[in-house]
Amino acid sequence: MKGTVRVSPLAAALTALAAVLLVPPLLSSGDSDSTGVRGLRVLVPNSPGGGYDITARTAVKSIEDSGLSSGIEVFNLPGAGGTVGLGRLVNERGNDKLIMSMGLGVVGSVYTNKSPSSLADTTPIARLIEEPDIVVVAKDSPYTDLAGLIAAWKATPGAVPVGGGSSPGGPDHLAPMLMAKAVGLAPRDVNYVPFDGGGELLASVLGGKVAFGVSGIGEYRDQIQAGELRVLAVTSGKRIPGVQAPTLQESGVDVDFTNWRGVVAPPGITDTARDRLVTLLTDLHGSGAWQESLRRNGWTDAFQTGPEFGRFLAAENARVADVLRELGLA
Repeated sequence: MKGTVRVSPLAAALTALAAVLLVPPLLSSGDSDSTGVRGLRVLVPNSPGGGYDITARTAVKSIEDSGLSSGIEVFNLPGAGGTVGLGRLVNERGNDKLIMSMGLGVVGSVYTNKSPSSLADTTPIARLIEEPDIVVVAKDSPYTDLAGLIAAWKATPGAVPVGGGSSPGGPDHLAPMLMAKAVGLAPRDVNYVPFDGGGELLASVLGGKVAFGVSGIGEYRDQIQAGELRVLAVTSGKRIPGVQAPTLQESGVDVDFTNWRGVVAPPGITDTARDRLVTLLTDLHGSGAWQESLRRNGWTDAFQTGPEFGRFLAAENARVADVLRELGLA
C-alpha cells in the first residue's frame, strides 16, 4: 500500500501562488478593455482643480468604475489658456493613445493667444457636458446680492476686480464681459484677473484678492455647500437645482451664458481608432456612474459625437470670434 504524502498548509499555499504567477493573465490591468482602447492618456490643458481637470478625472473614474477600461493616465499641461496643451495634441499626429479634455475656453484662447494651432486641426470625439458659470464671493464679502455688486462695479470698475478661471477669450472671461456690457460698462474698463483654472482662482476669492469670481459650478460645489462661498447669480437661463441663487436675467442683467466641455484627439488618427474612442465615450455616457456624476456636479448632459460635434466646434469658433470682435478683443 502506498504511503500518503502530507503537504503542509504553507507549502500548498506557495504552490497555488506559483501556479497563478506562471499562468499569463487574460487581461492585464490598464492594457485592455471592452472597447479595444488600450494605454489611453488624457491631457488636461489647465491646472489641477480646474474645469477641464475635474471633467477629465470624473470621466475617467466613471469609465473605470463601470468596467469600460482601466489604468487610464490623466496628466496636466497648463499654459496660455489651454493652447499649450492644444499645440502638444496637434503635434502628436496619428497618436490614438492620447485625447484632450477641452471646452469653450480653448476656442477663445486660440484667438487671444494667437495660437498657431486650432481645434480645426484636431479630431473631434465627443462633447460631454454643459455647465453654467456662477458669480461667487467669499462668505465675508460686503456684497450680499448681485444688485450691490453691480452698483459698486459700475461706480468704480477698476476697484472691483473680477477673477476668472480662464484666460481672455475663455468662458470665465466672456461671462463677466457680457455682464459688463449688459449693465453699461465698457469691457475695456473691467479689471479682469485671469487664473489658469478654477482651482487657482479659489484662493483669491476666499482671500479677498478679487472682489468676485466667475467660474463653473462643479469646481466650487463643495465650498458652496460648506458655506465658504456665496453664490450671487448663475449665468444660465435657468436656476441650478440645489443652488440658492437667481439667474442673471432674474437679477436684471440680460445675459444667458453656458459653458461646455468635451474631448478631442490628435489629427491623423485612423477612422477605426476614432470610432473606438467614440464608442468608449458613448458607453461612458450610458453608464450609471456617469449619470450620477452629472447630477452630483450640476452638469447638463450635452452628449454629441463625431462629425456632429465637429460641426458644433466650427459654429462655436465663428460665434466666439464674433463675440470677441464685438467686445473689441479680437
